[in-house]
Parts: sequence; structure tokens; C-alpha cells
Amino acid sequence: MSMIPRQEKSLHRSNGSFHTTLKDVAKLAGVSTKTVSRVVNNQGEITTETRERVQAAIEQLGYRPNVLARSLIHQRTNTLGVVAWGIDYFGPSRTVVGIEQQAHQLGYSLFLNLVDQPDNGDREKVLDTLITYRVDGILWAVPEVGNNRAWLESVHFDQLPPIVFLSMEPRPGLAIVAVDNFSGAKQATQHLIAQGRNKIGIITGPLTWWEARERLAGWKAAMHEADLDTTPSQVVEGEWTAAAGEHGLNTLIHQVSDIDAVFASNDQIALGALGTAHRLGWRIPQDLAIVGFDNIPESACFWPPLTTVYQQLIDVGRIAVKTLHKMIEANRQVQALDEAAVTLVIPELIVRASSLRA
Repeated sequence: MSMIPRQEKSLHRSNGSFHTTLKDVAKLAGVSTKTVSRVVNNQGEITTETRERVQAAIEQLGYRPNVLARSLIHQRTNTLGVVAWGIDYFGPSRTVVGIEQQAHQLGYSLFLNLVDQPDNGDREKVLDTLITYRVDGILWAVPEVGNNRAWLESVHFDQLPPIVFLSMEPRPGLAIVAVDNFSGAKQATQHLIAQGRNKIGIITGPLTWWEARERLAGWKAAMHEADLDTTPSQVVEGEWTAAAGEHGLNTLIHQVSDIDAVFASNDQIALGALGTAHRLGWRIPQDLAIVGFDNIPESACFWPPLTTVYQQLIDVGRIAVKTLHKMIEANRQVQALDEAAVTLVIPELIVRASSLRA
């Protein structure tokens, strides 16, 4: 039962204005603002009667704590800056979902800053904005493309909040969380070899991307371990698109007449390759086995269903937030470490009909 007099309820009834203050609550409850603060922050010795009166006043007035004011006191905003690109694409969007889930669980809000292109973002403007908003830490979720990490050579990390980078090559002194693209590509190629394939081509993504280069390296490693050829004619570079897969398979067929398998560096490329194979009358997987990379939801509905590599990108986002949280809590910069703090998430091969020899 509320301890507030009936007449005061009618006088002070509120629709929950965001302008309601501790003083308003204190006046209605008949206590000091210090007492209200103790109740809100669950501090100090407060009698049950007083606590109930204050809580009733808070509910009646619709009071909400001033997070900004609290952050100024504690020198923390409980906000993480996220610098991202391509969230309209499957992979980057999954990573951001993981970031949001883990940040929410740990009590952080997100300040999202999207860049138009991964290789030409105005990093100085982005960093200045995040510093202005006093974020506690930064998640740099833009993939490494071309020289878009060159700025790391000149930046003064001691003047920045802690930063965790996603999807980039390991470097000394940086906290990095990424998919082990090399491992994923090697698993895919080893699977094709285990199915008796020995003329395996690859359609890569753009090789300005670190991830594309890692997948190419994983393909090469598996082929070399099996003493199979890796000639330039077996490699076609493309974009991350179905059109690149269509063109890529046509090129591979022209360059390698006895090709019997293709590792496509993402599922969209694999979709285009499947389309070309069907138009040419090739049977999948009898005449040509195909493996993709991503495990997009539609890959199980390709015809035939696509063998692919599951990146677990939601886990990448969650791990990145956990790593950043530890850095914030420790109140130190991981950049001061001598060795790179790198977490590589091992992907999983999902085997379906597109690669299994009957």
C-alpha cells in the first residue's frame, strides 16, 4: 500500500515526464534528495517504510534515473562505439547482431557509426565523433581492405578509448577477433579432396580483402598437402556476387577442361556457379562438386543444397564485446601488450548434397 497522502497523489500525478527529478520524488515522498538517491542506487541503510514511500513516489511520477548525469559522476557512459560497414549484407549484419546481443547483456548502449565504403572511411572524423560522445570503448567492425589499416601506424592509442578490431590480419599490440578464414577454406578443400576430387578450382573474392586472401591461402595449403596442382589457371578472382560466380565458373571451365570441383569463396559466388553449371547441363555433384562459404539461410535451399562453411559471425560479435569489456574493466589498453591479443573463431563445415559423391 502506498504511504503517500491521497491529496498529494492528485496534486502530483504525472504522465512520466522525462523532466522529473530527484527533488520532485523527494518532495512527494517527504524525504531528502539524498534519501531518494540512496534508494535509487540501493545504497545505505533505509527503513522499509521509507523505501516503500520513495518507490511509490518514483512509480507515480514516472521518474527515470539521469544516465548522463550518473555517467559524469562515475566517468563511464556505458556506451560502446561501433564502426561498421555493409550491415545490409549477410556477414556484417550477423556480426552486428552478436555485438548488440552481448552489449545488451553487459549493460552497454551502442553508438553506431556506418562508413560508406570499407576502404575509404574518414577514420579521423569517426574517431573524433566517438571521443566527443565519450564512449567507453570502440569496436572497429570494418573489414581489412586494401590499405584501410594504414592509419594504425600513426595513431596514438594512449589518447583513445580501448579498441577491438574485427576481421583483420593479426598485428602486435592490437586486440583482434576474427573468423579463421584460412581454416575454413582448408576444411572446404580437404572435404572436396576426400570426395575424390583432384582438379579443384577456386573463385575468390576481391584479393584486396584480407579474408579473400586467407581463403585462397587455405585452398592452396590443402591442395599442397595432398600433392595436387595449384596453377594460376585454377584461380579466378571476382567480387562477392552471384554474377562473379557465373563468370568465374565459365572462366575455370575454359582454362581447366577437366575441372571436377570448385571452392567458391562465398555462398553468393557458389549460387552463380550453380546457375552456370545447370545451364551447361552439368550434374551437381556428379560432374562438378561445389562448396561455398558463409552458410547463409538460403544455402540449404539451393539446388542441390549447398555444402558451405559456417562462420559463426554472431559469436565473433559477442566475443569482441566480451574482449572490449575486459579491457574497459581492467582500465588499461591492450595496445600496450608486446604480443597481439588475437581470438580466431574456427568455422564449421556444413556438408550437404552439392559436394557428396554418390
